[in-house]
Amino acid sequence: MMIRNATKPMAASLAAALSLFFSAEAFAAKFANQFVEFELPPKWQCNLEGAEWVCQSTDADKKRDAIIILAAKLKGDQDSLDQYLNYLKKPKSYTSIKGQPVKSDQKYSKIVNINDHSWVDSLHLESEIPSFYTRYIATIKQDIGVLVTYSINKNKYTQYLNDFEAMVKTLKVFRKAGGINAGPASGDLFKSATPPPGISTGTVFGDVGGDDEPVKQPQQGQDFPLVYVLGGAAVLGFIIWKRRQG
Repeated sequence: MMIRNATKPMAASLAAALSLFFSAEAFAAKFANQFVEFELPPKWQCNLEGAEWVCQSTDADKKRDAIIILAAKLKGDQDSLDQYLNYLKKPKSYTSIKGQPVKSDQKYSKIVNINDHSWVDSLHLESEIPSFYTRYIATIKQDIGVLVTYSINKNKYTQYLNDFEAMVKTLKVFRKAGGINAGPASGDLFKSATPPPGISTGTVFGDVGGDDEPVKQPQQGQDFPLVYVLGGAAVLGFIIWKRRQG
């Protein structure tokens, strides 16, 4: 009788553990397209927007916090890890919607190994959107160049630390046979998208972010949790983002 009663708490604990395990598995989402796959943050989804994939939270209150953009192009003379690295080591400059000059703060740019493949990994502050960090991860796979970016409000970045770290750790690149959503070899991976007709690029840069909260900023050479398209691709994503908010 005592043995039978003792097994009840054990059975309950086991049932609870299994419930948690299968619940986590049920909500785990792995995204895959023609050239990459990775584990999405909880309650995120990706959609094909023109030539790029744009990933956002399905929570309306969090859509303005962060965005992931994916792009690929056929390999050209300008596509190599060294050239990507040199490009990303330089700060980016642009004019904000308020007419203020903005120059990005490059935190780090380096070559890293992710799941047995070499990538260029770079983090900038305000390279695409004021008050946002943007992390760029770019590589070559056979005959294509691949770029993954994520941008995140600097005041919210610690909230997404674990989710984006998990994303980066699960990132894999491949080249499926047949056709692929990719730009031409003559194109620029970092400027592979253009805004939809009739929409000014200035509409992308609204009053986002801000300095009203203390921010823990990553230092030079410190890994920033994924938190990876450059230039025009990121602009495209935020245009789509803005349109969805309306």
